[in-house]
Amino acid sequence: MKLFTDVISNDEMFSDAFPIKEVDDIVYEVDCQMITVKPGADVDIGKSLERANPSSEEQDESLEDGAQTVNNVVYSFRLQSTQFDKKSYLTYLKGYMKAVKQYLQENNPDRVEAFEKGAQAFAKKIVSNFKDYEFYTGESMNPDGMIALLNYREDGVTPYFTFWKHGLKEVKL
Repeated sequence: MKLFTDVISNDEMFSDAFPIKEVDDIVYEVDCQMITVKPGADVDIGKSLERANPSSEEQDESLEDGAQTVNNVVYSFRLQSTQFDKKSYLTYLKGYMKAVKQYLQENNPDRVEAFEKGAQAFAKKIVSNFKDYEFYTGESMNPDGMIALLNYREDGVTPYFTFWKHGLKEVKL
């Protein structure tokens, strides 16, 4: 199993237990789903579709027992919701990209040029669809760390996260 951690904050962001798709050699899209969790219960990371998508009767019963419906990636990796307006996000993104570039220069200099080109193009996509995103930071809430972007597929109900590929390191467990 691989765990993906933020190179700036060292927060755990996601694992390969979730469906991952690399986009434009610059970001990972990680599919997630809403699950129902009961207090003290083990985390269901989405491998059991039957448990992850209970019938409405089961969901009603479990919610009565103090259970909550949560996003499985947010819940599993203790991501924290945060807020941005477009201007503050652009300010954050500029600083974050500079930090990732510095990390790459020190650890993987061959990737700096590709990162700069790809990140600039992808940032434009984010800005043009800014209103569609929800923002999440890692568990430490380090203001310099990665902000994960939550959006929904074309169907409007299937959630997925976008993570900056070069801002992550893989840890094999």
